[in-house]
Amino acid sequence: MTNFLNILLLQTKPVSTASERYLLVYMIMVLIIITSLVIVFFVVFQKRKNKLLLDRIKAQQAFEEEITKVQTETQEQTLKNIGWELHDNIGQLLSFASMQLSILKMEVTDDVKEKFGETSNALKESLLEVRSLSKSLNNEVILNIGFEKSISNELARLKKMKFASAELITKGEKVNFDNRKHEIIIFRILQEFLSNSVKYSEAKNLNILLEYQPNALIITASDDGKGFDVNTIEKGSGLINMKSRAALINATIDIISKPKEGVQLILKYPI
Repeated sequence: MTNFLNILLLQTKPVSTASERYLLVYMIMVLIIITSLVIVFFVVFQKRKNKLLLDRIKAQQAFEEEITKVQTETQEQTLKNIGWELHDNIGQLLSFASMQLSILKMEVTDDVKEKFGETSNALKESLLEVRSLSKSLNNEVILNIGFEKSISNELARLKKMKFASAELITKGEKVNFDNRKHEIIIFRILQEFLSNSVKYSEAKNLNILLEYQPNALIITASDDGKGFDVNTIEKGSGLINMKSRAALINATIDIISKPKEGVQLILKYPI
């Protein structure tokens, strides 16, 4: 009887081992499938998550760009209105005052005429300044006379005000802008830089270099004023406006300055 049981056990053992192997293979396959599904689910989840994040970032960028565009358009319209007011109202008042002064000048004695002459000249200079400023604020005038001429006029106006020299230098073969609105934006950036030079720099000389390259326009604007530490200076609305405007036309801006070494603005605009 004992021998019979031993023989039976020996016969059934291989069957049991084969079943275990099949079961083990089955479990491994199930484990692989589950792991694969988890990996696929995780990858899909990450892609969806990344897509949502990218969509959110793009939406935020588009929103900020739209806000910047609206602000820029509002500023341009405001400048245009101010330009009209200066030209039509203030200009007319100054013209009237100059005319009245000329009439009065004919009715006074010779020794008083000299003082009238100085005042009359001051009024004429003021009238020219107002008209020049009104032109620089009007987009239509800038587009009509051209980008480089507008910069030259602005520098000439500032030179009369307080600077010993204000020069525009051009290098390379001139390339026309594909989008003429970009001319206005770049001009406004330079105007902002020049305005800051007038208000804060205590500079005596201004220089603007336009360098036309095959794929870009490199603009370098500089003054020889007191400068500042770019790492510690508080970023005011002027710098923020310049960078916001540059971003609208895919341009980049770098500000280089040190105390007592003036300020340099480098703008790279892709052509």
